Amino acid sequence: MAANSKVAEVAASGAETAAAELAIAARPETRVVVVPAREFVRFTRLYRTLHACMIVSFITLALTGMSLKFSYTVWAVRLSHLLGGFEMAGWVHRFAALLMFGTVIAHIVGLVKQKRRSGKPWRDMMFGPNTMLPTKRDLHEFAGTMKWFLGRGPRPDYGRWTYWEKFDYFAVFWGIIVIGCTGLTLWFPVFFTRFLPGPFINIATIIHSDEALLATGFIFTVHFFNTHLRPEKFPMDTVIFTGHMPVAELKRDKPREYAALVASGELQRRLEEPQPEIVVKAIRMFAWTALAIGFSVVIWIVYAMVFAYR
Repeated sequence: MAANSKVAEVAASGAETAAAELAIAARPETRVVVVPAREFVRFTRLYRTLHACMIVSFITLALTGMSLKFSYTVWAVRLSHLLGGFEMAGWVHRFAALLMFGTVIAHIVGLVKQKRRSGKPWRDMMFGPNTMLPTKRDLHEFAGTMKWFLGRGPRPDYGRWTYWEKFDYFAVFWGIIVIGCTGLTLWFPVFFTRFLPGPFINIATIIHSDEALLATGFIFTVHFFNTHLRPEKFPMDTVIFTGHMPVAELKRDKPREYAALVASGELQRRLEEPQPEIVVKAIRMFAWTALAIGFSVVIWIVYAMVFAYR
């Protein structure tokens, strides 16, 4: 009887303990909340917005410009009809050009404001450790990357900006100068021929058309591959759209930048909660649409130049 009584006491005690634990767990202040891992903020909202504007303007320029350049093909005629005809495609082309000009101007203004907030002189911003200008280290990293591709060496420890990112960055300014200036000449020929010889209009036409073709082919092949189709990024890198990247990805892709952030204690200050899932889905839909249009334009261009060339 004594043994049975002892067993009953233990069982009752266990039941009371379990009930107490359940009551504690039910309290709001003691509930376990699963918090997603914080991510590194690589791009601010301004630069994400400017990149989106650049995508929209460039794709619009590519679609309208290539439809005019290859107007003798079936796909160009159908595309121009969707845009309201070749004349309307020309006006859409000019509107997209204004959007691109505005994007570049907004970027330059953003750089000036960034410099004022930092309190640093222009020399430190332009030639500091995170400079966008090409350096000797970029040349070494390029050579190291080629060796890595061939299995002859380790992967270089990239910093905040790689050599191919710097190339893409300055390619935009080169395109704005060459394609933009010649495009303005063709848009306002009467004004420009007041101080330029008449044959320059023909030269501007050739430069504008061929340089635009080169830029379109480069962006929709080389840039897309470097950004989205590399094995470690495939099928898409969303960091330029969300502005965020996992810390593990930062450590893998930018080990030199990661080490500098940890050493300075800045890493923790630049961590934020991930973007909401609905935002990420919307971003992926936008990005996939841009990728699909870009690859389609490349196929259309190849078809026009190989099978329908005049």
